[in-house]
Amino acid sequence: MATEAAGRETPRPTPLAGTRVLDLTNVLAGPFACHQLVHLGAEVIKVETVSGGDLARNLGADPALSSRGMGISFLAQNAGKASLTLNLKTVRGKEVLKRLARRADVLVENFRPGVMEKLGLGHTILRAENPHLIYCAISGFGQGGPWADRPAYDQIVQGLSGVMSITGDNDSAPLRVGYPLADTVGGLTAAMVICAALNAEDRGCFIDVSMLESVLATMGWAISNHLVAGIAPTPNGNENPTSAPSGAFQCADGLLNIAANKDEQWVALAHHLGRDDLLSETQFATRQDRIANRLRLKAELETVLTTRPARDWARELNGIGVPAGAVMSVPEILQHPQITTRDFLARFEQVPGVDRPVDLVRIGAMIDGQRPRVDAPPPRLGADSADILADLGYSTKEVETMRAEGVI
Repeated sequence: MATEAAGRETPRPTPLAGTRVLDLTNVLAGPFACHQLVHLGAEVIKVETVSGGDLARNLGADPALSSRGMGISFLAQNAGKASLTLNLKTVRGKEVLKRLARRADVLVENFRPGVMEKLGLGHTILRAENPHLIYCAISGFGQGGPWADRPAYDQIVQGLSGVMSITGDNDSAPLRVGYPLADTVGGLTAAMVICAALNAEDRGCFIDVSMLESVLATMGWAISNHLVAGIAPTPNGNENPTSAPSGAFQCADGLLNIAANKDEQWVALAHHLGRDDLLSETQFATRQDRIANRLRLKAELETVLTTRPARDWARELNGIGVPAGAVMSVPEILQHPQITTRDFLARFEQVPGVDRPVDLVRIGAMIDGQRPRVDAPPPRLGADSADILADLGYSTKEVETMRAEGVI
Protein backbone atom coordinates (compact mmCIF):
# COMPACT_ATOMS: atom_id res chain seq x y z
CA MET A 1 0.00 0.00 0.00
CA ALA A 2 1.42 3.35 -1.01
CA THR A 3 1.73 6.25 1.41
CA GLU A 4 0.58 9.66 0.24
CA ALA A 5 3.07 12.53 -0.04
CA ALA A 6 5.96 10.05 -0.45
CA GLY A 7 8.68 11.04 -2.92
CA ARG A 8 8.04 10.16 -6.53
CA GLU A 9 10.59 9.86 -9.32
CA THR A 10 8.20 10.87 -12.12
CA PRO A 11 5.40 13.47 -12.18
CA ARG A 12 1.94 12.19 -11.43
CA PRO A 13 -0.58 12.37 -14.27
CA THR A 14 -2.84 15.38 -13.75
CA PRO A 15 -5.05 15.92 -16.80
CA LEU A 16 -7.18 18.47 -14.92
CA ALA A 17 -4.24 20.48 -13.56
CA GLY A 18 -5.12 24.18 -13.49
CA THR A 19 -8.86 23.48 -13.19
CA ARG A 20 -10.63 24.96 -10.18
CA VAL A 21 -13.80 23.24 -8.93
CA LEU A 22 -16.19 24.57 -6.29
CA ASP A 23 -17.76 21.62 -4.46
CA LEU A 24 -20.98 22.71 -2.74
CA THR A 25 -22.18 19.15 -2.28
CA ASN A 26 -23.14 16.89 0.60
CA VAL A 27 -22.92 13.22 1.55
CA LEU A 28 -22.19 11.15 -1.55
CA ALA A 29 -23.26 11.78 -5.17
CA GLY A 30 -21.68 15.24 -5.42
CA PRO A 31 -18.65 14.57 -3.21
CA PHE A 32 -18.02 11.36 -5.18
CA ALA A 33 -18.10 13.31 -8.47
CA CYS A 34 -15.57 15.79 -7.09
CA HIS A 35 -13.52 12.89 -5.68
CA GLN A 36 -12.92 11.81 -9.29
CA LEU A 37 -12.03 15.36 -10.35
CA VAL A 38 -9.56 16.05 -7.56
CA HIS A 39 -7.72 12.80 -8.28
CA LEU A 40 -7.48 13.84 -11.91
CA GLY A 41 -5.62 16.97 -10.85
CA ALA A 42 -8.32 19.59 -10.29
CA GLU A 43 -8.10 22.02 -7.39
CA VAL A 44 -11.30 21.35 -5.44
CA ILE A 45 -12.58 23.84 -2.86
CA LYS A 46 -15.26 22.27 -0.71
CA VAL A 47 -17.71 24.98 0.36
CA GLU A 48 -19.42 23.80 3.56
CA THR A 49 -22.03 25.18 5.92
CA VAL A 50 -20.79 27.02 8.98
CA SER A 51 -23.11 25.01 11.23
CA GLY A 52 -21.46 21.63 10.71
CA GLY A 53 -20.39 21.17 7.13
CA ASP A 54 -21.05 18.16 4.97
CA LEU A 55 -23.53 15.82 6.70
CA ALA A 56 -21.18 12.94 5.86
CA ARG A 57 -18.82 14.33 8.53
CA ASN A 58 -21.20 12.80 11.07
CA LEU A 59 -21.78 9.48 9.28
CA GLY A 60 -19.92 6.17 9.26
CA ALA A 61 -19.24 3.04 11.24
CA ASP A 62 -17.00 4.74 13.85
CA PRO A 63 -19.12 6.92 16.21
CA ALA A 64 -16.03 8.52 17.74
CA LEU A 65 -14.86 9.86 14.38
CA SER A 66 -18.38 11.00 13.53
CA SER A 67 -18.55 12.96 16.77
CA ARG A 68 -15.38 14.83 15.74
CA GLY A 69 -16.77 15.79 12.35
CA MET A 70 -14.42 13.38 10.57
CA GLY A 71 -16.81 10.50 9.96
CA ILE A 72 -15.71 7.64 7.76
CA SER A 73 -18.36 8.53 5.17
CA PHE A 74 -16.66 11.93 4.83
CA LEU A 75 -13.13 10.55 4.80
CA ALA A 76 -14.00 8.17 1.96
CA GLN A 77 -14.37 10.80 -0.78
CA ASN A 78 -12.89 14.09 0.36
CA ALA A 79 -9.12 13.61 0.36
CA GLY A 80 -7.24 16.29 -1.53
CA LYS A 81 -9.95 18.93 -1.16
CA ALA A 82 -9.69 22.26 0.67
CA SER A 83 -12.50 23.20 3.09
CA LEU A 84 -14.07 26.65 3.25
CA THR A 85 -17.01 27.29 5.55
CA LEU A 86 -19.48 29.83 4.21
CA ASN A 87 -22.94 30.99 5.24
CA LEU A 88 -24.69 31.45 1.91
CA LYS A 89 -27.71 33.02 3.59
CA THR A 90 -25.71 36.16 4.40
CA VAL A 91 -25.00 39.02 2.01
CA ARG A 92 -21.27 38.69 2.62
CA GLY A 93 -21.38 34.94 2.08
CA LYS A 94 -23.11 35.37 -1.27
CA GLU A 95 -20.51 37.93 -2.31
CA VAL A 96 -17.70 35.52 -1.42
CA LEU A 97 -19.25 32.73 -3.52
CA LYS A 98 -19.66 35.06 -6.48
CA ARG A 99 -16.03 36.08 -6.19
CA LEU A 100 -15.06 32.41 -6.07
CA ALA A 101 -17.24 31.68 -9.11
CA ARG A 102 -15.45 34.36 -11.13
CA ARG A 103 -12.19 32.43 -10.72
CA ALA A 104 -13.64 28.91 -11.00
CA ASP A 105 -14.01 26.59 -13.96
CA VAL A 106 -16.66 24.31 -12.43
CA LEU A 107 -19.27 24.49 -9.68
CA VAL A 108 -21.00 21.33 -8.46
CA GLU A 109 -24.03 21.33 -6.15
CA ASN A 110 -26.57 18.72 -5.13
CA PHE A 111 -29.21 20.78 -3.38
CA ARG A 112 -32.87 20.16 -4.11
CA PRO A 113 -33.85 22.00 -7.33
CA GLY A 114 -34.62 25.65 -6.66
CA VAL A 115 -32.55 26.04 -3.47
CA MET A 116 -29.69 27.91 -5.12
CA GLU A 117 -32.15 30.16 -6.97
CA LYS A 118 -33.85 31.06 -3.68
CA LEU A 119 -30.45 31.99 -2.29
CA GLY A 120 -29.89 34.27 -5.27
CA LEU A 121 -27.04 32.04 -6.44
CA GLY A 122 -28.61 30.02 -9.25
CA HIS A 123 -26.75 29.09 -12.40
CA THR A 124 -27.96 32.09 -14.40
CA ILE A 125 -26.66 34.48 -11.74
CA LEU A 126 -23.30 32.76 -11.29
CA ARG A 127 -22.79 32.37 -15.04
CA ALA A 128 -23.46 36.07 -15.38
CA GLU A 129 -20.48 36.52 -13.06
CA ASN A 130 -18.47 34.03 -15.15
CA PRO A 131 -19.90 33.07 -18.58
CA HIS A 132 -17.34 30.27 -18.87
CA LEU A 133 -18.45 28.58 -15.64
CA ILE A 134 -19.57 24.96 -15.93
CA TYR A 135 -22.40 24.69 -13.41
CA CYS A 136 -23.39 21.10 -12.56
CA ALA A 137 -26.52 20.40 -10.50
CA ILE A 138 -26.98 16.83 -9.26
CA SER A 139 -30.40 15.85 -7.94
CA GLY A 140 -32.52 12.77 -7.50
CA PHE A 141 -34.81 13.37 -10.46
CA GLY A 142 -33.39 16.30 -12.41
CA GLN A 143 -34.40 19.95 -12.53
CA GLY A 144 -37.78 19.30 -14.19
CA GLY A 145 -40.64 16.82 -14.14
CA PRO A 146 -43.33 15.98 -11.59
CA TRP A 147 -40.84 14.54 -9.08
CA ALA A 148 -38.26 17.34 -9.33
CA ASP A 149 -39.09 18.77 -5.89
CA ARG A 150 -39.05 15.42 -4.09
CA PRO A 151 -36.22 14.65 -1.68
CA ALA A 152 -34.15 11.72 -2.91
CA TYR A 153 -31.83 9.26 -1.25
CA ASP A 154 -30.03 6.32 -2.80
CA GLN A 155 -32.52 3.69 -1.69
CA ILE A 156 -35.46 5.75 -2.95
CA VAL A 157 -33.86 5.96 -6.40
CA GLN A 158 -32.95 2.26 -6.38
CA GLY A 159 -36.59 1.42 -5.77
CA LEU A 160 -38.04 3.82 -8.32
CA SER A 161 -35.55 2.88 -11.05
CA GLY A 162 -36.51 -0.78 -11.09
CA VAL A 163 -33.11 -1.87 -9.79
CA MET A 164 -34.59 -3.40 -6.65
CA SER A 165 -37.23 -5.25 -8.66
CA ILE A 166 -34.56 -7.23 -10.53
CA THR A 167 -32.10 -7.70 -7.64
CA GLY A 168 -32.32 -10.94 -5.69
CA ASP A 169 -34.34 -13.96 -6.73
CA ASN A 170 -38.02 -14.89 -6.72
CA ASP A 171 -37.92 -15.31 -2.95
CA SER A 172 -35.86 -12.25 -1.98
CA ALA A 173 -36.67 -9.58 -4.61
CA PRO A 174 -37.20 -6.66 -4.50
CA LEU A 175 -33.82 -6.22 -2.87
CA ARG A 176 -31.55 -3.22 -2.37
CA VAL A 177 -28.09 -3.37 -3.93
CA GLY A 178 -25.61 -3.59 -1.05
CA TYR A 179 -23.90 -0.21 -1.58
CA PRO A 180 -25.15 3.25 -2.64
CA LEU A 181 -25.43 2.44 -6.34
CA ALA A 182 -27.56 5.42 -7.36
CA ASP A 183 -25.34 7.94 -5.58
CA THR A 184 -22.12 6.63 -7.06
CA VAL A 185 -23.50 6.20 -10.58
CA GLY A 186 -24.92 9.73 -10.38
CA GLY A 187 -21.53 11.01 -9.24
CA LEU A 188 -19.67 9.22 -12.02
CA THR A 189 -22.14 10.57 -14.58
CA ALA A 190 -21.57 14.10 -13.32
CA ALA A 191 -17.78 13.72 -13.43
CA MET A 192 -17.94 12.33 -16.97
CA VAL A 193 -20.08 15.17 -18.31
CA ILE A 194 -18.01 17.81 -16.50
CA CYS A 195 -14.84 16.47 -18.10
CA ALA A 196 -16.54 16.60 -21.50
CA ALA A 197 -17.70 20.17 -20.88
CA LEU A 198 -14.17 21.20 -19.91
CA ASN A 199 -13.09 20.06 -23.37
CA ALA A 200 -15.62 22.26 -25.18
CA GLU A 201 -14.16 24.99 -27.37
CA ASP A 202 -16.76 27.45 -26.10
CA ARG A 203 -16.66 26.62 -22.40
CA GLY A 204 -19.57 27.35 -20.07
CA CYS A 205 -22.85 25.48 -19.60
CA PHE A 206 -25.48 24.21 -17.17
CA ILE A 207 -25.40 20.44 -16.51
CA ASP A 208 -28.52 18.80 -15.08
CA VAL A 209 -27.71 15.33 -13.67
CA SER A 210 -30.57 13.10 -12.54
CA MET A 211 -29.60 10.18 -10.32
CA LEU A 212 -32.69 8.30 -11.52
CA GLU A 213 -31.81 8.77 -15.19
CA SER A 214 -28.13 8.00 -14.52
CA VAL A 215 -29.09 4.63 -13.06
CA LEU A 216 -31.55 3.89 -15.87
CA ALA A 217 -28.83 4.68 -18.40
CA THR A 218 -26.68 1.87 -16.93
CA MET A 219 -29.50 -0.67 -17.23
CA GLY A 220 -29.22 -0.85 -21.01
CA TRP A 221 -29.61 -4.60 -21.47
CA ALA A 222 -32.47 -4.98 -19.01
CA ILE A 223 -34.33 -1.96 -20.38
CA SER A 224 -33.72 -2.87 -24.03
CA ASN A 225 -35.11 -6.37 -23.50
CA HIS A 226 -38.32 -4.64 -22.44
CA LEU A 227 -38.34 -1.87 -25.05
CA VAL A 228 -37.26 -3.94 -28.04
CA ALA A 229 -38.36 -7.48 -27.26
CA GLY A 230 -41.27 -6.77 -24.92
CA ILE A 231 -39.69 -8.92 -22.19
CA ALA A 232 -40.02 -7.43 -18.71
CA PRO A 233 -36.84 -7.85 -16.61
CA THR A 234 -37.11 -10.34 -13.76
CA PRO A 235 -35.02 -11.11 -10.67
CA ASN A 236 -32.67 -13.99 -11.43
CA GLY A 237 -30.55 -14.12 -8.31
CA ASN A 238 -27.04 -15.31 -9.08
CA GLU A 239 -28.00 -16.74 -12.46
CA ASN A 240 -27.14 -14.95 -15.71
CA PRO A 241 -30.37 -15.16 -17.76
CA THR A 242 -28.55 -14.73 -21.08
CA SER A 243 -26.45 -17.89 -20.89
CA ALA A 244 -25.80 -21.19 -19.14
CA PRO A 245 -23.83 -22.45 -17.38
CA SER A 246 -23.34 -18.91 -16.16
CA GLY A 247 -23.88 -18.03 -12.52
CA ALA A 248 -22.74 -18.90 -9.01
CA PHE A 249 -22.01 -22.56 -8.24
CA GLN A 250 -21.50 -24.22 -4.88
CA CYS A 251 -18.00 -25.51 -4.14
CA ALA A 252 -16.54 -27.18 -1.08
CA ASP A 253 -15.93 -23.88 0.72
CA GLY A 254 -18.21 -21.35 -0.91
CA LEU A 255 -19.50 -20.03 -4.21
CA LEU A 256 -17.72 -19.88 -7.56
CA ASN A 257 -18.87 -17.68 -10.42
CA ILE A 258 -18.53 -19.39 -13.79
CA ALA A 259 -19.35 -17.68 -17.10
CA ALA A 260 -19.14 -20.38 -19.78
CA ASN A 261 -21.00 -18.18 -22.24
CA LYS A 262 -19.47 -19.55 -25.45
CA ASP A 263 -20.00 -23.09 -26.76
CA GLU A 264 -16.25 -23.78 -26.63
CA GLN A 265 -16.16 -22.66 -23.00
CA TRP A 266 -19.04 -24.98 -22.13
CA VAL A 267 -17.22 -27.89 -23.81
CA ALA A 268 -13.95 -27.07 -22.01
CA LEU A 269 -15.78 -26.87 -18.67
CA ALA A 270 -17.48 -30.23 -19.12
CA HIS A 271 -14.18 -31.86 -20.14
CA HIS A 272 -12.31 -30.41 -17.16
CA LEU A 273 -14.93 -31.57 -14.68
CA GLY A 274 -14.94 -35.05 -16.16
CA ARG A 275 -18.55 -34.68 -17.25
CA ASP A 276 -18.25 -35.32 -21.00
CA ASP A 277 -21.50 -37.25 -20.69
CA LEU A 278 -23.35 -33.94 -20.41
CA LEU A 279 -22.18 -32.91 -23.88
CA SER A 280 -24.22 -35.64 -25.52
CA GLU A 281 -27.45 -34.90 -23.69
CA THR A 282 -30.04 -33.21 -25.90
CA GLN A 283 -31.29 -31.04 -23.04
CA PHE A 284 -27.88 -29.30 -23.02
CA ALA A 285 -27.13 -29.40 -26.75
CA THR A 286 -27.53 -25.73 -27.60
CA ARG A 287 -27.22 -22.44 -25.75
CA GLN A 288 -31.00 -22.11 -25.58
CA ASP A 289 -31.33 -25.70 -24.35
CA ARG A 290 -28.87 -25.01 -21.56
CA ILE A 291 -30.72 -21.82 -20.61
CA ALA A 292 -34.05 -23.67 -20.51
CA ASN A 293 -32.56 -26.44 -18.34
CA ARG A 294 -30.10 -24.32 -16.39
CA LEU A 295 -31.06 -25.55 -12.90
CA ARG A 296 -30.71 -29.19 -13.89
CA LEU A 297 -27.33 -28.41 -15.47
CA LYS A 298 -26.26 -26.52 -12.37
CA ALA A 299 -27.06 -29.52 -10.18
CA GLU A 300 -25.05 -31.84 -12.42
CA LEU A 301 -21.99 -29.60 -12.38
CA GLU A 302 -22.14 -29.11 -8.62
CA THR A 303 -21.75 -32.87 -8.07
CA VAL A 304 -18.13 -32.29 -9.07
CA LEU A 305 -17.56 -28.66 -8.04
CA THR A 306 -18.51 -29.35 -4.40
CA THR A 307 -15.55 -31.70 -4.04
CA ARG A 308 -12.93 -28.92 -4.03
CA PRO A 309 -12.41 -25.28 -2.96
CA ALA A 310 -13.66 -22.47 -5.19
CA ARG A 311 -10.27 -20.80 -5.65
CA ASP A 312 -8.68 -24.02 -6.86
CA TRP A 313 -11.38 -24.40 -9.48
CA ALA A 314 -11.07 -20.74 -10.45
CA ARG A 315 -7.33 -21.05 -11.07
CA GLU A 316 -7.75 -24.18 -13.20
CA LEU A 317 -10.76 -22.98 -15.19
CA ASN A 318 -9.21 -19.63 -16.04
CA GLY A 319 -6.15 -21.57 -17.18
CA ILE A 320 -8.21 -23.36 -19.84
CA GLY A 321 -10.08 -20.26 -20.95
CA VAL A 322 -13.26 -20.62 -18.88
CA PRO A 323 -13.95 -17.35 -16.98
CA ALA A 324 -14.33 -18.08 -13.27
CA GLY A 325 -13.83 -16.40 -9.93
CA ALA A 326 -14.51 -17.15 -6.29
CA VAL A 327 -17.14 -15.05 -4.54
CA MET A 328 -15.04 -13.01 -2.12
CA SER A 329 -15.71 -10.65 0.76
CA VAL A 330 -14.63 -7.00 0.72
CA PRO A 331 -11.71 -7.61 3.15
CA GLU A 332 -10.57 -10.57 1.05
CA ILE A 333 -10.40 -8.67 -2.24
CA LEU A 334 -8.69 -5.65 -0.65
CA GLN A 335 -5.94 -7.94 0.64
CA HIS A 336 -5.48 -9.73 -2.68
CA PRO A 337 -2.31 -9.02 -4.72
CA GLN A 338 -4.48 -8.00 -7.69
CA ILE A 339 -5.40 -4.92 -5.64
CA THR A 340 -2.35 -4.46 -3.40
CA THR A 341 0.13 -4.47 -6.31
CA ARG A 342 -1.68 -1.82 -8.37
CA ASP A 343 -1.48 1.23 -6.09
CA PHE A 344 -5.25 1.33 -5.62
CA LEU A 345 -5.22 2.01 -1.87
CA ALA A 346 -3.75 5.13 -0.30
CA ARG A 347 -2.56 5.51 3.28
CA PHE A 348 -2.52 8.85 5.05
CA GLU A 349 -0.33 8.43 8.12
CA GLN A 350 -1.68 11.62 9.70
CA VAL A 351 -5.16 13.06 9.27
CA PRO A 352 -6.19 16.07 11.38
CA GLY A 353 -8.91 15.03 13.82
CA VAL A 354 -8.23 11.31 13.36
CA ASP A 355 -6.19 9.27 15.82
CA ARG A 356 -4.86 6.63 13.41
CA PRO A 357 -3.58 6.18 9.87
CA VAL A 358 -6.38 6.23 7.31
CA ASP A 359 -6.55 3.91 4.30
CA LEU A 360 -8.71 5.09 1.40
CA VAL A 361 -9.42 4.06 -2.18
CA ARG A 362 -8.28 6.11 -5.13
CA ILE A 363 -10.13 6.15 -8.48
CA GLY A 364 -10.53 3.08 -10.66
CA ALA A 365 -8.16 3.99 -13.48
CA MET A 366 -4.46 4.38 -14.24
CA ILE A 367 -2.93 6.82 -16.71
CA ASP A 368 0.32 5.81 -18.42
CA GLY A 369 0.86 3.22 -15.71
CA GLN A 370 0.33 5.60 -12.79
CA ARG A 371 -2.64 5.78 -10.44
CA PRO A 372 -3.91 9.38 -10.08
CA ARG A 373 -3.46 10.48 -6.48
CA VAL A 374 -3.79 13.38 -4.09
CA ASP A 375 -1.31 14.50 -1.46
CA ALA A 376 -3.57 16.08 1.15
CA PRO A 377 -5.79 14.13 3.57
CA PRO A 378 -9.48 14.93 4.05
CA PRO A 379 -9.70 18.39 5.66
CA ARG A 380 -11.05 19.51 9.00
CA LEU A 381 -14.13 21.71 8.66
CA GLY A 382 -13.09 25.17 7.52
CA ALA A 383 -9.39 24.36 7.71
CA ASP A 384 -8.58 26.37 4.59
CA SER A 385 -11.04 29.25 4.97
CA ALA A 386 -8.48 31.93 5.79
CA ASP A 387 -6.08 30.94 3.01
CA ILE A 388 -8.83 30.77 0.38
CA LEU A 389 -10.24 34.15 1.36
CA ALA A 390 -6.79 35.71 1.36
CA ASP A 391 -6.26 34.37 -2.15
CA LEU A 392 -9.50 36.07 -3.16
CA GLY A 393 -8.11 39.39 -1.93
CA TYR A 394 -9.75 39.67 1.49
CA SER A 395 -7.63 41.26 4.19
CA THR A 396 -6.93 39.64 7.54
CA LYS A 397 -9.25 42.15 9.18
CA GLU A 398 -12.05 41.35 6.73
CA VAL A 399 -11.60 37.63 7.36
CA GLU A 400 -11.79 38.13 11.12
CA THR A 401 -14.91 40.26 10.71
CA MET A 402 -16.55 37.54 8.63
CA ARG A 403 -15.64 35.00 11.26
CA ALA A 404 -17.13 37.16 14.02
CA GLU A 405 -20.32 37.69 12.01
CA GLY A 406 -20.76 33.96 11.32
CA VAL A 407 -20.15 34.32 7.59
CA ILE A 408 -17.33 31.76 7.87
